[in-house]
Amino acid sequence: MLHLVCETAKFRTTDTNIGIEWVKIPQEIKLLCEDVTFQLRNNSFPLDETAVRFSHRFVCIHPFPNGNGRCSRLITDSILVKSGRSRFTWGCENLVNASDTRTKYIQALKAADNFDIKPLLDFARS
Repeated sequence: MLHLVCETAKFRTTDTNIGIEWVKIPQEIKLLCEDVTFQLRNNSFPLDETAVRFSHRFVCIHPFPNGNGRCSRLITDSILVKSGRSRFTWGCENLVNASDTRTKYIQALKAADNFDIKPLLDFARS
């Protein structure tokens, strides 16, 4: 799944108010895939934490014009299922629409931006 993202994605070609510079997207996605592959092989973190860290970093890169959160959650869940775990529940609600659950998700992402991964990890399994 990680290689699929690295090799077939159509990344954004302009800068946005969030995410990295568009010209750096391919190399940062490649690094992310390599880092997560290493973390999974070496049990660097518990599996749930590796998966949440992947999701957060993917969203921070913001490789697509739209759908980055949905894509990150889909790939994250694929990582978990491939590893024999159940997928995350991600608050048990649609995160696309404005709601209290989406607000909690965004707050958890912002906490992770400040190196506090626990709120996002808790949210993912809520």
